[in-house]
Amino acid sequence: MNATPTRIFELAEYTRQNFNKKDVLAGKENGVWRKYSAEEYVNTSNSIGYGLLNLGIERGDKIAIVSANRPEWNLTDMGINKIGAINVPIYPNITTADYEYILNDAGVKILFVGSEEIFDKVHMLIDKVKTLEAIYSYDDIQNAKNWNEIIEDGKSNPQASKMKANQLEVKSSDLFTLIYTSGTTGNPKGVMLSHDNLYSQFVGLKDAVPFDETDRAISFLPLCHVFERIIEYYYLFKGTSIYYAESLEQIGENLKEINPTIMPTVPRLLEKVYDKIVAKGSDLTGVKKGLFFWALNLGLRHELDGKNGWWYEFQLKIANKLIFKKWREAVGGNIKYIVSGAAALQPRLARVFTAAQMPIYEGYGLSETSPVISVNTTEPGGKCYGTVGKVMTGVEVKFGDDGEILCRGHNVMMGYYNKPDLTAEVIDDEGWFSTGDIGTMVDGVYLKITDRKKEIFKTSGGKYIAPQVMENKFKESRLIEQIMVLGEGEKMPGAFIVPDFQALKVWCELHQIDYTSDAQMTENPDVLKKYDEEISHYNEQFAPYERVKKFVLMKEAWSVDGGELTATMKLKRKPVLSKYEQEYKEIYS
Repeated sequence: MNATPTRIFELAEYTRQNFNKKDVLAGKENGVWRKYSAEEYVNTSNSIGYGLLNLGIERGDKIAIVSANRPEWNLTDMGINKIGAINVPIYPNITTADYEYILNDAGVKILFVGSEEIFDKVHMLIDKVKTLEAIYSYDDIQNAKNWNEIIEDGKSNPQASKMKANQLEVKSSDLFTLIYTSGTTGNPKGVMLSHDNLYSQFVGLKDAVPFDETDRAISFLPLCHVFERIIEYYYLFKGTSIYYAESLEQIGENLKEINPTIMPTVPRLLEKVYDKIVAKGSDLTGVKKGLFFWALNLGLRHELDGKNGWWYEFQLKIANKLIFKKWREAVGGNIKYIVSGAAALQPRLARVFTAAQMPIYEGYGLSETSPVISVNTTEPGGKCYGTVGKVMTGVEVKFGDDGEILCRGHNVMMGYYNKPDLTAEVIDDEGWFSTGDIGTMVDGVYLKITDRKKEIFKTSGGKYIAPQVMENKFKESRLIEQIMVLGEGEKMPGAFIVPDFQALKVWCELHQIDYTSDAQMTENPDVLKKYDEEISHYNEQFAPYERVKKFVLMKEAWSVDGGELTATMKLKRKPVLSKYEQEYKEIYS
């Protein structure tokens, strides 16, 4: 093995020298998987770097990528990296105003876009961003420059000596990337991460999370988010192949084509997979239905390290042969690791998927922490249900007087770009970063997140409500897809509820309830009565002052495009409250 890389651009040569695979990256082109070998990965990223140098790009210049996940994104990122320039990844689904702000704030010189849809949103900004010199597209778009122009120019005029000179000047402590957080209020903040911030993460994980060159990963979480990005650098470090899903809609089909062993995801998608599986089980009849729910209930009781005893383990083997085998086949049949992050995971999901031989390893962190603070791992004693695992090697954690998690270590960002005052608000003089999350330690070993500090609210009676805990419990109902517990300053908690419309349709058909639209279902008295029963059932697990007394059913699902969810599918509470003022009045009038 070559020496461990200390700067991210060294990963390309590292993976070529140590693994030399035929499928470092792969993506669908015209219905066929296009694979990039280690050799092609190195050469193409070199050509991109040379081409950028030929355009006059210097070390430290900012270059942005706005695209869905695809091999071109990864190759461009590495090419930018190799010349010492700074990649500014941007979410494809933000507003034009946010694009303008980020491009100006970062001083972006070159912009890469993935599709015509994105190009149409940003091309008019060329005159509004003084630093912006050109926009290049991955797709063929009329009247747009194509990224192949840069590659071909780099091949024709390679500036190898200039690239090498730039690399020699790059220190591991230097700025590597700017990642703009998708805040719910105010302008996005540019999180400055160094090479040190990132490479120390995958070095710290190399024994705890044992991916290797035999593994194959599916990629669909946004590469502009540091969670997916750091794990892809880790794949390069471990020799793991990366296959890019065509889209969220195509994941089911792509899983069966790729047969991945690794699937990074977010809880919301796991909830959807689980609900879909349970819905299919409910459609069964007789013995098959009985066996399905026997296996499901068995999985929901799963404990780690054989703590359930030999009889349970014997039954679980039968369940895996008869029932869970089909679950595994639905996601390609080879899953060894499901890595979950970005939001709280329901413990029941971790239990049942692990029982089904698709173990979930939940981690925790923020963009500001590169991102990993803690993670459940494959090591003996490395995992605990209901927690986000052990704190990473080289990272310190302590708790503020109010229970807030404070973090210090190699993972903490350099600061917010051009915002020293905001940086000082979250990083103190001793280097402790305030996460904004409330937590505790379980058994003195495992970190447990209980809520967001900013999301905890107080009723008019002076009682504190932790909405995330309650929301996760209510979402165990098959009829509830999304929920927001609210009631700050009010006499009691209420809730906005987004029904699982597919499950609700099945329920309506079983109970002979006619409807012509999703919205009409939410107004039916029998439907409202059913949701009242669901809420009452889960309310029993909370203190009287915590119980949801009134709710409103939403007439459509919340989405990223609708502005209710972040790109990683976290709830944007203030925009939701703003959008549904009338519904709020229905609860508290």
